[in-house]
Amino acid sequence: MSEQIQDQERAEPLIDTTPVVRPAQHERQKSLEKLYADRPTAHELKERHILLDTDAAPGLQSTQHALEQQRISDSLKKNLEHRPTKEDLVERNILASSTAAPGIQAQQKKLEKHMRADSLNEKLSHRPQPEELVHKGVLKEDPTSPIEGVVIGRARRRDMKRRLRRNMLRGRVVLR
Repeated sequence: MSEQIQDQERAEPLIDTTPVVRPAQHERQKSLEKLYADRPTAHELKERHILLDTDAAPGLQSTQHALEQQRISDSLKKNLEHRPTKEDLVERNILASSTAAPGIQAQQKKLEKHMRADSLNEKLSHRPQPEELVHKGVLKEDPTSPIEGVVIGRARRRDMKRRLRRNMLRGRVVLR
């Protein structure tokens, strides 16, 4: 039997049937081609600040970048020198003048707001009615107010009737 195998090998030359490009390499090649097709353009990279957006020669780009960083740093230092102090900001009511911990300040502010609202509601509950103030002479009559106009209208009618009676008794008004 070994003689038969040897005879077959001599009769048929051995041919390598493996592909030139291995399947794994072929898959990798396709993957790279897809990634290459989907890569961002130079303009997109400049917008995302990955590439430098400059017209300077490559040898000068690092110097240009360093100068730009220095300019930004100088501008920031200048603005920080003119920055108002914490006390100034507290005086102008920009910062809260609280000594509470930062985590509690929001609740403190909320509590103060509710306390002011409660105080205002309490004061409004003891406030005299407008018709009472008109009767005392503190407020003047407002003929444009629909609610007060009814009350004030009654008071005006009452006053007019009193004047009319007084004038009739004095003989100034004659009814026909």
